[in-house]
Amino acid sequence: MKRFRQAGLLLLGYAFAGSVLAQGAGTIVAAAPDNSGLDAELFYQLLLGELNVRGPEPAAGFALILDAARKTTDPALYQRAVELAFQARSGDAALQAARAWKQAFPQSREANRYVLQILVALNRIPESAEPLRTEINLSEAGDRPAVISMIPRNYARVSDKKQAATVIEQALADYLKNPETGAAAWSTIGRMRQAAGDTNGALDAARRGQALNARAEGPALLALELMDPKVPQAEVLVRSYLQAQPLPEIRMGYARALLDAQRHQEALQQLQLVTTERPEFPEAWLAQGALLVQDNQLATAETSLKKYIDLAQQQPASEDRSRGLAQAYLSMAQVAEKRRDFTAAGAWLDRIENSQDLLAAQNRRASILARQGKMDEARKLIQSLPERAPGDARMKMTAEVALLRENKQYKAAYELLAQATAKTPNDPDLLYDQAMMAEKLGEFADMERLLRQVMAVKPDYHHAYNALGFSFAERNLRLPEAKQLIQKALEFAPGDPFITDSLGWVEFRLGNRAEALRILQGAYKDRPDPEIAAHLGEVLWTLGQKDLAEKIWREGMMLGSDNETLLETLKRLRVQP
Repeated sequence: MKRFRQAGLLLLGYAFAGSVLAQGAGTIVAAAPDNSGLDAELFYQLLLGELNVRGPEPAAGFALILDAARKTTDPALYQRAVELAFQARSGDAALQAARAWKQAFPQSREANRYVLQILVALNRIPESAEPLRTEINLSEAGDRPAVISMIPRNYARVSDKKQAATVIEQALADYLKNPETGAAAWSTIGRMRQAAGDTNGALDAARRGQALNARAEGPALLALELMDPKVPQAEVLVRSYLQAQPLPEIRMGYARALLDAQRHQEALQQLQLVTTERPEFPEAWLAQGALLVQDNQLATAETSLKKYIDLAQQQPASEDRSRGLAQAYLSMAQVAEKRRDFTAAGAWLDRIENSQDLLAAQNRRASILARQGKMDEARKLIQSLPERAPGDARMKMTAEVALLRENKQYKAAYELLAQATAKTPNDPDLLYDQAMMAEKLGEFADMERLLRQVMAVKPDYHHAYNALGFSFAERNLRLPEAKQLIQKALEFAPGDPFITDSLGWVEFRLGNRAEALRILQGAYKDRPDPEIAAHLGEVLWTLGQKDLAEKIWREGMMLGSDNETLLETLKRLRVQP
C-alpha cells in the first residue's frame, strides 16, 4: 500500500477528541458524552491509528481506522478511512473502505456515491453500473432527472468513452420510457455517445428524448451542440423545441450557432424573438446591438445597446457583467465612429475600465473580420486601441501577433515580433515567439539563433531548450544533441508532459522504440493531448499495435480535431481520421 500523506490528528465523529489531545488524558471522561459507546480500548485504537497515519506506518493506521469503523458502524469513521486512502492516492484502499461503508449502510447515498466516484476514477467502468443504478434509485423522484443529467460530467475523464456510453445506457434502461425521466436519460446517453465520437447515435438519442417530452431542455441542448452543416437533423430538433416556450438561453445558443455559420439575418431574427419574449434578458440586447452595428443599422443598434447597459447596470458586479459592459461600450463607440462623432467614440471607450476587457472585445471582432478575409481591417481594429497603461502597447502587439498566427500569416507575425525585439532585444518571451514564427517559415537557422539567444538571456527558460531539441528530432538531425537539450529542459521543468513527449519522440527517432513507448505512455497518461496522441500512436503503429494506435488517435481527434501534428501524422500514414 502506498505511503499515506501526513494527516492531521482527527477522530471524526467524536467532538471531544480535540480537547483530549489538547488538554491531556484528564479530560477524557469529562469530554465523552454518556451515549458515545467509546471505551478505552476503542479510543486507544483510534488514537494509535491516527498516530500511525502521521508516523512511519500509515498503512497500519488506515487498517486500524477501518477496523474501528467496522466495529462501531460509525459512518464518520468509514469516511475518515476513505479520506486517508485519498490522501495517500491509493485508489484500491479507498475503494475497500467505501465498499465496507456501503455494505454496512446499504441505503447510504453518500457511501454509494463514494464507491461510484472511486470506480470511475480508477477506470473500472463496468463495475460502476451497479452503484450508478443505486445512486439514481436512492435519489428523490423529483430529483432524478437532475441526477441523471449530471452523469456525463462524472464520467468525463474516463479513457474508454465508448465503453462508458454502453455501461451508462444499460444502467439507465429502467428510466428510458418513463415520461418523467426519459428525456434526461436519453440526453445523458446522447452526450456519452457524442463523447465517444458517435454523432449519429447522439442525434438518435436526442430525437428519442424529445419524442418523450417536447419541452425538455436536455434533448434541445444536445441537439444544439450537435448542430453542424453535416448534421442538418440536429437543427430540426432545436427548432422543434423553440416552437413552444423555450428557455431564452437556448434560443440565445441557437443564435450563436447561426452566427458561427455566418447566418447573420437568421441569428438576428432569433435575438429579436428573445428580446420580445423576454425583454428583461440582457444578453440578447447586447448580441442584437452588436449585429445591428455590423449591418449599419445604427439607430436600432444604439437602442439595443443602451437597453443592455441599463439592464446590466442593475445586476450585481461580476466578471461577466464587466465584460458585457465592455463589449457594449465598444459597440457604442463604433456607432459614434461611424457617425464620425469621434469625441463621443472616445468617451465610450473611456468607460471601459480594464484594458484587458477592451482588448478581448476588440480581438474577438478582429478575429471575425480576419475569418472574412478582412485582415487589414482586423489589424487596424487592434492597433486603434487606446494605450492608457504602460503594458497596453505590449498587449496590443501580442494580440495582433496571435491574430496573424491563427490565420497562418507567419511572415507578418515574424516581422511584427522582429520590430518588438529590436526595441527590447533581451526579452526572452518575444525572442521565443519570434523563433516559433521563424520555424513556421522554415527559417531553421534563424530559429536556432533566436533560441540560443533566449538561453543566453535566461538560462532557465526551459521552453527554448525543448523547442530546439524537438525541432532537431522532428527533422531527424543532430539527435544526440536534441536529447541533451530536451533533458536540460526537463531539469528545469521535471515531469512536464509536453517536454516528456519531446523526449519520447527523440528516443523514437533514435530507434529506441520500447523506451519511446514507455515515455510517451507516461506523458499521455499525465496529459491527454492530441499532439502527444499523434506521437504515441505512431510509435504503437510502427510496433505493429495498429488497433491500439488507432484507438489513441481517435481519442486525440476528440481532444482536438484540428491539431496539425495529428492530422499530418494520419495523412502521412494513410489512416482515416
